[in-house]
Amino acid sequence: MSAATAPDGMVAGLDLLQRALDYTSSALGTITCDDVDRPTPCAGWTLADLLAHMEDALDAFAEAADGTVGLHSGAPTALDVRVRTLQEKACDLLTAWMSASSPYVDVGGHPLPVDTIARIAALEITVHGWDVRQATGQPQPLPEPLAAALLPSALQVALSGDDRFAPPVPVDIEAAAGRHVLGLLGRRPAS
Repeated sequence: MSAATAPDGMVAGLDLLQRALDYTSSALGTITCDDVDRPTPCAGWTLADLLAHMEDALDAFAEAADGTVGLHSGAPTALDVRVRTLQEKACDLLTAWMSASSPYVDVGGHPLPVDTIARIAALEITVHGWDVRQATGQPQPLPEPLAAALLPSALQVALSGDDRFAPPVPVDIEAAAGRHVLGLLGRRPAS
């Protein structure tokens, strides 16, 4: 990807988004029909609930490429269709951002730089990919280079008191970046 093909200020954000999508796409590949009712690290959510949320989030982040974010929820679908749809939407997300023309996205009347939105999208996509792996019994730590790049966004979310994630949990100061990202968003990775 080159600066000439990405919206102004967006090359780093798109790279981060691509890495998040790759990580989470592999997590989606671990889902079986037996997993749909399993609990996730998201309090009170089953895997089916998490997948519905992920689909809504991908729709919102794709809409943001057009300059605004509108939230809506789709009807429930069969698991195999939902997973395939998520994988397709994940692929379409980068395409949408590559053709974005505005350097800002209007979120509830507040213009935010596209790079900020891409980094928030990458954080949410990555953490929910980790959640999927926990629910399916296929845990995999966050890749350290990806986690290190996500750490500033995770800290920003935690400090803002954003209630889309659980409150932060303590993490050893010497822990890897992935554990810090997860801890900032209320996740407790197994030792």
